[in-house]
Amino acid sequence: MTVVLLKGNDESLLANAVKEQVDGLVGGGDASLMVEELTEVHYRLDDDSFAIRRLVDSAQTPPFLTERRVVVGRHMGRFSKATDVEALVSYLAEPLPSTDLVLVWEKGQSPKHDRLANIPKSLKDALEAAGAETIETGVPSGKGADLWVEQQIKLASVTLDRRAVQHLGAHLGDERSRVVNLLATLESVYGAGAKISVEEIAPFLGDTGGVPPWELTDAIDSGAIDVALDKLQRMIGTGGRHPLQIMASLQTHYLRMLRLDGAPISGEKQAAQLLGMKGSTFPAKKALTQSKRLGSDGVKRAVTLLADADRGLRGEVGWPPELVMEVLVARLANMR
Repeated sequence: MTVVLLKGNDESLLANAVKEQVDGLVGGGDASLMVEELTEVHYRLDDDSFAIRRLVDSAQTPPFLTERRVVVGRHMGRFSKATDVEALVSYLAEPLPSTDLVLVWEKGQSPKHDRLANIPKSLKDALEAAGAETIETGVPSGKGADLWVEQQIKLASVTLDRRAVQHLGAHLGDERSRVVNLLATLESVYGAGAKISVEEIAPFLGDTGGVPPWELTDAIDSGAIDVALDKLQRMIGTGGRHPLQIMASLQTHYLRMLRLDGAPISGEKQAAQLLGMKGSTFPAKKALTQSKRLGSDGVKRAVTLLADADRGLRGEVGWPPELVMEVLVARLANMR
């Protein structure tokens, strides 16, 4: 008996993980006889509410014409309350030995389910008691994201040369999960064991991915106007960020500098304490360094530019929002 819980915020990675788990559990068996996959359609009741009973009934069903069954419960995020999962918790206390259960904690498909809640504690405890394995399928945050991409490239059956790896990382931006399907495509085209150059990978890259806010602020702080404008366009374009969202990130960045300006602090630890930051002090170090570089007048000037642009985004000038942000970013980067 196997019980697995799959989690993740990227639909494609989660789907790949489900397929891998099911394929591994089926092995050389007949999937058409062994596998039953249930979605929110199967949980929906006549009054448009949802109940987990159908999943539990499937898990309790003995196999027919095969030794084992694999039951997959998709869209488990529908059941976010302890009362919703009582039947499943009871089942996990005495699971059927011939059933392998794969639970996928993800949002439902209907528009009304737009937020993924936490797993109820009672279900967490039941899964742990049943010896369930929990697998995180998403891309890690921070520096771990780049390491994750490197690991995917190392595990691939094709080999990318150094320039191809560098170009791929820059192109994907913060849409790193795209690397999985891209590597699969390269394998199908060039074959396992192929060595691939940057020229050979280029036709399959598609649109450039979005970038995280810190890449924009780093480019602005360094005074690289062309780079900053490119990052801005990627955030608005494929990144799908609204100009007001980007404005909020820039305001946070410069308001940190304003709070540090003239404060009696001697290093990044004190800066982090003043800013109320926990964990890494690196963001505080960047804010402190840039605050000193711009000086009081520069920080105040930057805050004024932000205020003017914010009013522009809210309709005080007749410019398109994208133009307002381009002018703001160019002016901020030019202050270095």
